[in-house]
Amino acid sequence: MDAYELLTRNAEEVVTDEEIRDLAADAAGKRAYVGYEPSGVLHLGHLLTANKLIDLQEAGMEVVILLADVHAYLNEKGSFEDIRETAEQMKAQFLAYGLDEELTEFVYGSEFQLEDDYTLDLHHLERETTMNRAQRAMAEIQGDETAKVSHLVYPLMQTLDIEYLDLDLAVGGLDQRKVHMLAREKLPELDYEVRPAIHTPIVANLTDGEGKMSSSEGITISMEDSTDDLEDKVNSAYCPPTRDPEPSEDGTERENPVLELFEYHVFPRFDEIIIERPEKYGGDLTYEDYEDLAADLESGELHPADAKGTLATYLDELIAPGREKLHELRD
Repeated sequence: MDAYELLTRNAEEVVTDEEIRDLAADAAGKRAYVGYEPSGVLHLGHLLTANKLIDLQEAGMEVVILLADVHAYLNEKGSFEDIRETAEQMKAQFLAYGLDEELTEFVYGSEFQLEDDYTLDLHHLERETTMNRAQRAMAEIQGDETAKVSHLVYPLMQTLDIEYLDLDLAVGGLDQRKVHMLAREKLPELDYEVRPAIHTPIVANLTDGEGKMSSSEGITISMEDSTDDLEDKVNSAYCPPTRDPEPSEDGTERENPVLELFEYHVFPRFDEIIIERPEKYGGDLTYEDYEDLAADLESGELHPADAKGTLATYLDELIAPGREKLHELRD
């Protein structure tokens, strides 16, 4: 793949395509970032953006991971001491997952977000941004929580992070889109340049293919899961023999989360996927391309049970190093 293909692979949206093409034309040494509130344990939501970071590193870019301790504090995730302890666990898991240590910089938000210049810029944005505008930017991240003043400050800080980390590209899940759009709107007011953004998809709920996979509801896959736990979750996942399931009875749109996990997690990390089957059921199937696997599921050549069993095997291989590192840190 060339640099542009690596930057845009499995991206739900790029803002803008012209800017991403310009960046890809001279990607070596450029800096991209993702920010995470420290939670201690990586789950598939973290790893989807981590897959994109690995793509960027393959294109020659440097990656900055913001361990957002101040953001986490604003979001009531514990004391700074507790937050930093969980951040260190996350750092070790990211490296175990496959990020290139030589091309990855980990930064605590508190290293620069409490400095005078940052604080003054933040106050400027607070003065120039309406409450409704800040609330709209935070809505996807905040969920159903009652809005607090900290929720309004949160996206303004994310806007400034893009400048103060000296970045060329912002990366995040699609739920970060409104924040990145706020940054593109507000940074020029401070005479700072706008940066392009890449937004990764959000995988559907494993149970029914609706909404999004959610750690808060206990239906995600994380590095805490044992091999048996992971197999149980994947084998019980919603997987109709199609990539375009019918809506639920109440009209809610649905996706096939098993296919999404193959597309966004497995195929980017493995050159070849082998579905092992007894000869009486047609023997092994080998795939080098996601589209071929999805087409075989729809045609009936690939049974959903075989797809799920194989998915569990490859996901387990991906998260096993991080699981081992997590256990090591806790022992």
